[in-house]
Amino acid sequence: MDAMASKLVPCMLLRHGQVCVPGPNGPEVARARTGEPLDPFDVADRLARDYPLVYLVDLDGVGGGQPQLDYLQEIARDVPLWVNAGVRTADQAIDALVTGARRAVLSTATLQGPKELRRAWKLSTELVFEIEYHAGIVGPPGTWQSADPVAVARETRGLGPDHIILSPLEADPNWSQVRAVSSGGPTWVGGSFSLRDAATLAESGASGGVFQIGDLLAQDEEESARAPTPSSRDAPRDDETRTS
Repeated sequence: MDAMASKLVPCMLLRHGQVCVPGPNGPEVARARTGEPLDPFDVADRLARDYPLVYLVDLDGVGGGQPQLDYLQEIARDVPLWVNAGVRTADQAIDALVTGARRAVLSTATLQGPKELRRAWKLSTELVFEIEYHAGIVGPPGTWQSADPVAVARETRGLGPDHIILSPLEADPNWSQVRAVSSGGPTWVGGSFSLRDAATLAESGASGGVFQIGDLLAQDEEESARAPTPSSRDAPRDDETRTS
């Protein structure tokens, strides 16, 4: 595994037991070239071959439903995971860790506020805090002392957690913000981050980048389509047929 791959974290979306990728109207099921949904365990194993960590987002839990604990537990047996299961309270953070995940991801998008973050930190230090923001503003309004992502990161670290994911939505990463947050502790860049931004990670001081796997899966399917089938590979050549 090269040094760059060790700084990259693939983000696997899971809904109703199916792998999803971002689509124009929200997450959509990732499918093989035959049209069948990709097997989540195969996808997780494939990602683990090239990357030391997978960030798994349980869309059922994030959407307010029941987390897919059976799937999470099964995948976590063989693949190192950070799991975002839509934690809203401190107790739910522990539920995410019980699956076997290395760390539970708490997010400004779902956590009820600093009080629950403080409570969760007292229960476990195996936490990552994700700061989602749009147009430079962290929401919901009034939840955190400031709406500025750099200030929210500072507030978060004051409460305990030092691992931060900065996730700008619908905008390219603001690398000056990344440098500011990275100076205070381990920081990953998610949200609009993509593999084309990988070269900027080192100079920003970030620990790594979290990227969506849609392009990676599509590339795998293209390579699979180009690979010779066993029947064509094993069939005798014309010259072998003539001399046999």
